[in-house]
Formats: sequence, C-alpha cells, structure tokens
Amino acid sequence: MYRLKIPLVWGMLEAESFKEQGNAYYAKKDYNEAYNYYTKAIDTCPNNASYYGNRAATLMMLGRFREALGDAQQSVRLDDSFVRGHLREGKCHLSLGNAMAASRCFQRVLELDHKNTQAQQELKNASTVLEYEKIAEVDFEKRDFRKVVFCMDRALEFAPACHRFKILKAECLALLGRYPEAQSVASDILRMDSTNADALYVRGLCLYYEDCIEKAVQFFVQALRMAPDHEKACLACRNAKALKAKKEDGNKAFKEGNYKLAYELYTEALGIDPNNIKTNAKLYCNRGTVNSKLRKLEEAIDDCTNAVKLDDTYIKAYLRRAQCYMDTEQYEDAVRDYEKVYQTEKTKEHKQLLKNAQVELKKSKRKDYYKILGVDKNASEDEIKKAYRKRALMHHPDRHSGASAEVQKEEEKKFKEVGEAFTILSDPKKKARYDSGQDLEEDGLNMGDFDANNIFKAFFGGPGGFSFEASGPGNFFFQFG
Repeated sequence: MYRLKIPLVWGMLEAESFKEQGNAYYAKKDYNEAYNYYTKAIDTCPNNASYYGNRAATLMMLGRFREALGDAQQSVRLDDSFVRGHLREGKCHLSLGNAMAASRCFQRVLELDHKNTQAQQELKNASTVLEYEKIAEVDFEKRDFRKVVFCMDRALEFAPACHRFKILKAECLALLGRYPEAQSVASDILRMDSTNADALYVRGLCLYYEDCIEKAVQFFVQALRMAPDHEKACLACRNAKALKAKKEDGNKAFKEGNYKLAYELYTEALGIDPNNIKTNAKLYCNRGTVNSKLRKLEEAIDDCTNAVKLDDTYIKAYLRRAQCYMDTEQYEDAVRDYEKVYQTEKTKEHKQLLKNAQVELKKSKRKDYYKILGVDKNASEDEIKKAYRKRALMHHPDRHSGASAEVQKEEEKKFKEVGEAFTILSDPKKKARYDSGQDLEEDGLNMGDFDANNIFKAFFGGPGGFSFEASGPGNFFFQFG
C-alpha cells in the first residue's frame, strides 16, 4: 500500500509543478506556453478541477471559447462547488452568445457565494444581451436593419465570439447596401469555419445585391449543400436564378427588336425581388431604353428616374434620361443630368454632350423664330418666304385697325416678331448663328430697334405695291399691284 502511494504523490507533485509553470507563463501573458503546461498537468492528474479551470481561462485569453467551454464544464463536473469554474463556464456561454445558459451559470455562482460581485455584473450583462436579441428580432421583422446592426454591435461587446450575432449583423449590412462590411464579417467567419452555411449565404447575398448573380448562385448552392433546409439560401437561390433568366430573356428580345416583349419581360423581372437594388436599377434603365425606342419618352424618363433613385451612381441611367429630356425639349433637366455625368466621368464625350445641352437650353430661352413663322427647322428658303408672306399679312396692323386697343397691340407685337423671324431666317449667316445658339447681337443686329414695316415694304415692293380694303366690318381683302 505504501509503495502504491509514492507514485501517486509523485504524480500530484509533478502535476502541481506543471500548474505552477503554467501560472508563471499565464502571468507573463504567454498563453500558448501556459496552455501547454496546464495540459501536462491535466495529463498527469486528470481529475483536478482547478487544472481544467486554469486551462479554460487560458483558452479564453486565446479566443478559443468553445474549447474553453468544454474545460470549464469539466471543471464543475469534477467539483460542483468550484466557483471559478462556474464563472468561466458562464463567460464562455456569454461570449458564444448563449445568454440563457450563461445566466444559469452565474446564478449558480450566487448560490455558492451570494456576494460575488463578478457574477452579479455578468448576470446583468447576460440580461442586456437577451434584451438586445429581442429588440433585434422585432426590428428585423420591421425591416429596420440599421437598428438591428446597432443591437448586434452592442450585444457583440459582451458576446464577441457569437457567430449568430455576426451573421445577423452581416445580413443586415448587406440589406442596407453596405456590401464590403458585410463581406468582411462573413469572410472572417468562413476563415474559422469554411462550412458555415449562414456565412456562405451572406457572401452570396452580397454578390447577388451587387448584380454578380452567377457567382451568387454558386454560394447559395454551396450553403444548401451544408444545410439543405436553409430557407433563406433556398429563396435567394430561386430568386437569383429567376432574375438572371428573365433579364437575359429581356435582353434577347430587345436585341431582336421585339420591344413590346422586352418591356413585358423587364417588368416581370422587376417584380421578382424589390430588395435587389442594383439589378433593379439596371432593369429600370433597360425598360427606359425600350420605352425610348417605342417613343414613349415620358415613360422612359420615369423609368430612368426610378433607376437613379435606386442607384444614384448609375451613369448609364443619367445619360439615357438626359437624352429623353433633350428629345422632349426639357433642356434644363438635360443640362442637370449631363452636369452630373460630367462631374463623375470627365470624358470628352460627356463634355460635348453637356455643351450641346447648354446650347439647346440657351436657344430655348430665345424666341423660336421657326415657330413664329410656322415652319420646320429644315424649311427651305422658299418655304420661309411663303410663311412670312402669310404671317405678315395675317398680323399687319392695318388689317386690325378696327379692333380693340388690346387686340391691336397684340397683333402689332406678332407682326414685329414675324419680321424679326424673317430677317434672321432669310439671311444664311444669321440663320447659321441662330441655329448654333450664338448671340445675334454680335452681328450688330439690335432687335430692340427693329422696324418690321421696313421689312414688310421691302418684301412687298414698297408703297403702292399693296393695299388693305375693308369689305365689311372686320373683313379685309388684299389687292396687290
């Protein structure tokens, strides 16, 4: 019997030596060496609760909370009155996001030592985490993703190793369009656990929302291999495949010139997933292009507006809308869009588009001499002369001598404008300057001093070449010499 006790005592002494060396390394924050010596102590004497407790503390410092949890649980199995063991088990549970289990551990500590201030504080921390979980669950249903991110950030202060909280935060970041942040969180988890279905789903979600649909499907499929019942990955995979197919069908119809079918397909694609902002922005722009081909310009403008509401960096949508504004003579809006484009991408092409819009805007603010004469911008010299003859006779003051003062004043104004229009449009040089948007005053033509009667007389051959004679109240006929 005595001989049996000697090896046992020797083993205990050796184990205590390993423990003391582990303590020394722990004090120096050399946790890897501390871990090695605590492991030697456990291997030498596997039934000592404090050895497991010490190794659990070391693993916690190394951030290996799942392993630490196993050691802490083993320590309290060996000695249910081991207060530090219960504390460490509770801390591991809390760090891993299991606040309910953590609370039970801290309550056990208080049963053993009702004055234990650490357990009291940790119990409050666990209650705080539970509260943030409840709030986040409600806010996620409300789609208040910013609030969920806030709650998860607060919860992670107490539960830094909780993958569940990190995944929920990453998913909400993706839904908020903060893709790099979401990708970073998911990637960190996948580095530790490459089979984590939730992290694979979030990676796919980011790619899906960035319009990298084909790559996104690969991640969704991988997530479903890891967890065949993953509902979110299943839904996202189905939506991604449907969206890709519908968009490609729309593109094919557009290329074939079947604009009506393309419109229908893009509209159907827009109904698949309202959360996919970038893809939907492209779909709106594509449908806007279809509407412009169908000459439904206002509808095209509406589609492009919806596109830039979803993605205010989408240059193609601004360019398409600007062209529609030009086509509908809404030049101020066109200039605004081209300015936005040029500020973003300072290319020669964009600069020229902006310049053209500015010229048209300037021209639109002047009198429209073509409209005044009632002719097209491509009207010939003869057509301009005929139009002037008709309009000049129509608005000549002598014709309206019997009208009210107000009517006479209005007709006199129109007569003068007709003369101005003819003066500019009948002169090739002035017409060219007018068409290019240049200032006519630079040619020395002051429209304020313009005398329409002189043009009229010159056109009709001077005094005596024509006369107005009344055939009754308000009626006139024209006699030419």
